[in-house]
Amino acid sequence: MAVKFGIFDHLERRDIPLAQLYEERLQLIAAADAAGVYCYHLAEHHATPLGSAPSPGIFLSAVAQRTRRIHLGPLVYLLPLYHPLRLVEEICMLDQLSGGRFEIGVGRGISPYELAHFDVNFLGARDIFEESLQIVVEGLRERRLSHKGAHYRFNGAPIEIRPVQEPNPPFWYGTSTPEGLLFAASHGMNIVAGGPNQVVAGAALVYQQHRERFRDSPDLLNSSLTPPIVGAVRHFFAAGTDAEAMEIARPAYKAYYANIVKLWRDHGTVPTMFTDDVDLACNHDAAIVGSARTVREKVSRYFKETGCEYLVLSFAWGSLTYEQSRRSLDIFTSEVMPDHAD
Repeated sequence: MAVKFGIFDHLERRDIPLAQLYEERLQLIAAADAAGVYCYHLAEHHATPLGSAPSPGIFLSAVAQRTRRIHLGPLVYLLPLYHPLRLVEEICMLDQLSGGRFEIGVGRGISPYELAHFDVNFLGARDIFEESLQIVVEGLRERRLSHKGAHYRFNGAPIEIRPVQEPNPPFWYGTSTPEGLLFAASHGMNIVAGGPNQVVAGAALVYQQHRERFRDSPDLLNSSLTPPIVGAVRHFFAAGTDAEAMEIARPAYKAYYANIVKLWRDHGTVPTMFTDDVDLACNHDAAIVGSARTVREKVSRYFKETGCEYLVLSFAWGSLTYEQSRRSLDIFTSEVMPDHAD
C-alpha cells in the first residue's frame, strides 16, 4: 500500500519573538518539503496561544514561496468567520501562488469562545458553515456567483481570478463522528480523523461505506476519479533514545495542553477530551514518542491497524524548541519515511 505523510501545525505561541517563530517554522517546512512530505496542514485559532497564525492564508502564502513540492492548506478554514466571496478570491490566489498545491480544509470551529469573539453563535455556526461551503464551491467553479440564502445573497458577482486546479482544489474535513463522516462522504472530501488506531480504523470503514452510497453524487467536491484520502493526526517526537524522547516530550506536552485549554479555563470550564500526560497520550495513540526504532514500529502499527494510507504528524508543539523539532523531523525523514517509500 502506497502511503503518504503530512504535517499538522497549530503554530503555537512560544516565549520567543513572533518573527523568529515564523521564520523557524518556515525553515522546518522547507526541510519537510525537501524530504518529500506530502502536505502541510495549518490550524486556525483566535484569541489563544494555541494559534499564532489566526489568518492562515497569510502564513501559507509565505510557505508557498519557500517550498516547491509540498502541498499546503488550512485544516481548517473556520467558514463562519469568512465572507465567502472574499474567501473564494483568497483560495484562488493561494492556489496560483503555490502552483496548484493548495488544499482546502473547512469546518465550523470547535471552540464556542473563539466564535463568540466574532459575534458568531456556536449553535448557529453549522447553518452558516454549510451555506458558506456551498457558495465557496460555486465561486471556485463559476465565472459569476449567484446565490440567495439565509445568510448571504449574490446577484451575479463576477469572479475575476481562477484556481490552478480545476474545477477546484481538493477539500478536506476533520472528523471521527458518525455525522461528520456522513457529511464528508456525501461531499467526497478527504478526511483527517482523531482517536486511537481502532477508532480511526472504524471511522475509515464507515467513511468508505458511505462513499459507496454517494459515488455518483452531484455534490462531490473532489474528483470522483480520485479515491479520497483518509488519515489521522498524531503528535510526534523522536530523539536518540526512548528515555531522552520522553524526558523532553513530557513538559512539552504539558505546555501544549495549557495552550489548548486556555480559553476554556478562562471561562471556568475544562474540556475532558484532552490530557496533559504524554505517556497516556502515547498509550491511546494520540502521540508517537521515542527513539527511531520505537517511532518506526508505532508508525508501521498505525498503517497496519487502521488500514489508512495517510498519517499526519505534529512536529512542533508545546515548549519544543526549533532545534528539538528539527532533529525530530530529521530522524523521521531519514529513519522512518524510507521504510514506507513507494
